Amino acid sequence: MATKQNGKKSKSRAAAARKAKKRQKRIILFIFEILVLAVLVAVLYTVLKTENIQKIKVDEKNIVTKVNENVENNESMKGYRNIALFGVDSRDGALGKGTRSDTIMIASVNEDTGDIKLCSVYRDTYLNLSNDSYNKCNAAYAKGGPEQAIIMLNMNLDLNITDYVTIGFDGLIDVIDALGGVYIDVTEAEITHLNNYQISMVGKTSDGKTFTATEGKDYTAVTTPGYQKLNGLQATAYCRIRYIGDDFARALRQRTVLAAVMDQAKKASVSDLNKTLDKVLPNVATSLDVDEMVGLLSNVAKYNITGSDGFPFETNRATDKVGSKGSCVIPVNLAQNVELLHEFLFDQPDYTVSSQVQSYSEKISKDTGYSGSAE
Repeated sequence: MATKQNGKKSKSRAAAARKAKKRQKRIILFIFEILVLAVLVAVLYTVLKTENIQKIKVDEKNIVTKVNENVENNESMKGYRNIALFGVDSRDGALGKGTRSDTIMIASVNEDTGDIKLCSVYRDTYLNLSNDSYNKCNAAYAKGGPEQAIIMLNMNLDLNITDYVTIGFDGLIDVIDALGGVYIDVTEAEITHLNNYQISMVGKTSDGKTFTATEGKDYTAVTTPGYQKLNGLQATAYCRIRYIGDDFARALRQRTVLAAVMDQAKKASVSDLNKTLDKVLPNVATSLDVDEMVGLLSNVAKYNITGSDGFPFETNRATDKVGSKGSCVIPVNLAQNVELLHEFLFDQPDYTVSSQVQSYSEKISKDTGYSGSAE
């Protein structure tokens, strides 16, 4: 009798063990399926984001081979990541060559401290376009897109840039709106021009010349001066003002807006920043991959803009006509300007320019009649 009972118990335990083993297999399979699904979602998410970015290829090997002598061995530049920022006057998604860069800026990031220094390169600056022809530097982007523009910056400024971000006006509007606006101190003199630029951006009719827009429907007019929140269209229009304080002041406004965007981004959550990225990607072309962009956004609290200036520097520049090129910003002694740039960006007061920059400097002096210091 006891033997039969023991046999039944043994069979029961075996059946329970088999059920437990099957249940364990199902759980493992379920976990595996969840992991696979998560990976697929992550891949799909990355692909969708990547497909939203315009693919304007740059040949990094070609860029690197054209970096000036001794630049890669410059110890003072170690630990800095230099990124070219281009803003183009495009509202139809055209971000490649054929479009002149309305904004050219260098963002130099100290990767140890998170400190960022911004330097505008004035778009009308007379420089070597990277092919031994000299003209306003924004022509480099129009002729060869971001690749030629990067090479132009590296050759004239003794830099080692390989990454870039290009954004059109719609992209800047989207970024600022996604962040809830930015705070800017608007002067009385800027109000009329700011509103006129808003109208020009939303009210161009089919003839391409007439601007008509209804306040309150198409745009929100700025009516009072002072420190205030601007929406995306208002802040982008503010960036474009060129009739108050010349193009140097215009570049300063662009850096002011970029700093204000950074301030707002630091207040946003990672999910909000990700939504911002989603919204702006269709109006962006960049060499950065999605992981790099997400990484930059997730670490945005670490970054601080600690310096802002323009190239050529105020003490070493002039504005004059240069033959058929028209009115240009002239680097009065390019070599001295490059020395000042390396002191500003990399805290390198004793920088000696490359022989290439020295030769470009001599050519610019010959073409323009300006040499030495403007002081």
